[in-house]
Amino acid sequence: MGRALAAAVLVLVLLAGCGAGEDIAPTPQQAADAEPERVRTTPDAEQPPPLRAGQFSAKLRRSTWLRATPGGRVVGTLRTRTKFGSRTSLAIIHRRDGWYGVLNELTPNRKVGWIPAAAATLERQPYTLRADLSERTVSVLRGDTEVRSLRVAIGAPGTETPTGRAAVTDTLLFPTGSGPYGCCAVALTSRQTNLPASWTGGAQIAIHGTPDESVIGQAVSLGCLRARNTDVRWMARNIPAGALVTVVR
Repeated sequence: MGRALAAAVLVLVLLAGCGAGEDIAPTPQQAADAEPERVRTTPDAEQPPPLRAGQFSAKLRRSTWLRATPGGRVVGTLRTRTKFGSRTSLAIIHRRDGWYGVLNELTPNRKVGWIPAAAATLERQPYTLRADLSERTVSVLRGDTEVRSLRVAIGAPGTETPTGRAAVTDTLLFPTGSGPYGCCAVALTSRQTNLPASWTGGAQIAIHGTPDESVIGQAVSLGCLRARNTDVRWMARNIPAGALVTVVR
């Protein structure tokens, strides 16, 4: 899926600066993906060196079941493409023999699901992100070194931005940049669980631009982090899917 089409899809499902909307039909690529194997796979011979959370991501090379524990109960199916058409790459938080514990959209916020290592290719992540809601900033880190800092708007009282670990699912550029999400968005695995009863959109959280940069630094959103368009444009071009995002209060 091209970036222009992906942006159009996101505009349909992102409303009021909160996050992505209801599940959408799979893309043709997703529909063409093979169903996951129905047997437990053997451990992948490719193993990372000792790692810390977010150092690597798992880029899916085939569809696979997501499990609650290594070899345990199936909680969903992961495809090689996200609903926006990007290649699926998942932040690795834990590793056990033949299994990766990954952040994803199918399990509750902060909860890890497990995929067989054989279903994915390892990718080293250049950056991690740290959002500080008290400071209202997002820091881009290479190792322990901050390479960029963004001032952001955060969730309003009652719809606070979810804290804990999340990961980038997609980075999207909007062709016109004139909509409610500005130039671009970095979609995350976390979801808003305390939406107003009248809300008809979805719940996926994102870091995105805004046409009204005067709100930056305030607590005004339904959970998303709004930043200057120049900052989010840099993130959309430099932060890959699978990057770890830690949100603290």
